[in-house]
Amino acid sequence: MARSKEFEVNEVLDKAMKIFWEQGYEKTSMSDLVEHMGIHRRSLYDTFGDKHSLFLQAMDRYINKAEAAFTGEVKRSKTATEAIQIIFRFMVFDEEGLPSGCLMVNSAAELAARDADVDSKSIESFATTEQLFEKIILWGQRDGEFSTDLDAKGLAESLHAISVGIRVLARTSVDKEKLSRIVNISMKLLQG
Repeated sequence: MARSKEFEVNEVLDKAMKIFWEQGYEKTSMSDLVEHMGIHRRSLYDTFGDKHSLFLQAMDRYINKAEAAFTGEVKRSKTATEAIQIIFRFMVFDEEGLPSGCLMVNSAAELAARDADVDSKSIESFATTEQLFEKIILWGQRDGEFSTDLDAKGLAESLHAISVGIRVLARTSVDKEKLSRIVNISMKLLQG
């Protein structure tokens, strides 16, 4: 008779996601994962496969959670300006209990040049973020909040590049006021 799992898969996957986010792929050992996930090594392998497979699943979990959070916040926003500001605020100010920065940006910087799976997931995630920015920019342009001097796609690509830089800087001890100034200038870029 097979033993039933004594853990909830998404709950332990969230723990793996958090340690990979905090330490990176290379620095995170299987012992770290077993300890932080609170499951036996055999259960980890049986449920998630090897470390690389677990990492890719943790990336997927992060993508799904981030997209859901951003989409929900954007839908609740009354204006396009508010939607962009909420997204940037999320990137600048760490959510309590979560590592700073962004798992996708960290992973792309650490592994994308030599890991095709990480590169693919990173590019896909970045494209989704750019599409979200473009959708919000079009909304803002339609409602007269944002300038129409530049096309929405180009602005979205620029905002995304700025947001990647912000998420990298957020991992450092840089002053949050500096990051807020960068956001404010980015908003002025949109307003023309």
